[in-house]
Amino acid sequence: MNGNTFMMKKVIVLGAIFIFMACGFTSCEALNSCKICKQVTYESGSVVFEDEEGEYCDADLAAIETADDYVSGNTRIAWECR
Repeated sequence: MNGNTFMMKKVIVLGAIFIFMACGFTSCEALNSCKICKQVTYESGSVVFEDEEGEYCDADLAAIETADDYVSGNTRIAWECR
């Protein structure tokens, strides 16, 4: 009985370590696929409004980085990331 109990505890501990490591490797910071972005509105080349910054990762970040600027007359709205 003691051998089975020890083996079961070992399996549970190793499983918990595996799950913890898997979650850690898929976070935004671990993959370095996150950026801080904001929308900026320009009028005649000057900034007239800046939205609040937010952290975007993975698919959301890809959508922002591939989005074209919105241009209407002398107003341009663009995403800026750092």
